[in-house]
Amino acid sequence: MTPSGPPSVVSQLSQPHSGPVPFSVEFFPPKDEAGEERLWRAVRIFEQLRPAFVSMTYGAGGGTRDRTVRIAGQLARDTTLLTVAHLTAVNHSLTELRALIGSYADQGITNILALRGDPPGNPLGEWVKHPDGVAYAEELVRFVDELGDFQVGVASFPEGHHRAPTLEDDTKYLVAKLRAGAEYSITQMFFDVDDYLRLRDRVVAADPEQGAKPIIPGIMPITSLASVRRMLELSNSTLPADVDERLSRAAGDDEDRNREAVRAVGIDLATEMSERLIAEGVPGLHFCSLNFARATTEVLQRLGMDVLVP
Repeated sequence: MTPSGPPSVVSQLSQPHSGPVPFSVEFFPPKDEAGEERLWRAVRIFEQLRPAFVSMTYGAGGGTRDRTVRIAGQLARDTTLLTVAHLTAVNHSLTELRALIGSYADQGITNILALRGDPPGNPLGEWVKHPDGVAYAEELVRFVDELGDFQVGVASFPEGHHRAPTLEDDTKYLVAKLRAGAEYSITQMFFDVDDYLRLRDRVVAADPEQGAKPIIPGIMPITSLASVRRMLELSNSTLPADVDERLSRAAGDDEDRNREAVRAVGIDLATEMSERLIAEGVPGLHFCSLNFARATTEVLQRLGMDVLVP
């Protein structure tokens, strides 16, 4: 990217920031008007904290496509936030993908996270290529790159993607996406810092040039044990035994009654992980906000940012 080009995630990570490392935030398209109001409350709080960027997710099978495009456009137009729009290949023809990318470009969005995506209904189910689409994220990266001056990122998986036969295969697929033109990756949420560090080491060993590109760790402050277990089940990921034990002890025999205790442990865990990741030289921290600001801002405050917890 030339200095006169559009802003990108990579360029933002190198800008001055408040706190030990840059941070970014993931939002998802709300399902109703109340959810949308909650999202915009969070957006306005985060906007004051100057994240490096924010991202807007994309429903499995394009289930929230129209809402994703609309809200991502509003973020780009109506705020000062650099907006990254998620784009998935599942259930889309090349014609549909071209139209979606054009819709983003029309709204001033040039940063796209290119994802293969999960099958609708059952994320762990069989992945079926659209007859006129693409089969892999690597192809989607090339497709987006060919359509204009876009800055493209991809997903990475500290525990390995559940469809990859081995961690070596998973590394090979990530390196292929980076070689195809992706400038960085954002990891799936994880709860063992060693998994992230081993991923980073594997990529560097496989291709030092691609390994120099940012691998941004995805952090989710846990506020509900039941919810995080469900999310991990859908991604075929796990909670480390020691983390599960700390959360389960806080939940006791009634998580609803002990919700605040679970939340307190979740904030502690996210802070501890973030502190270690910072010490290991990560390029930034990407927080899964679930469209709330409080948990993430509590972690940021503990990490030394001058923020007011809402």
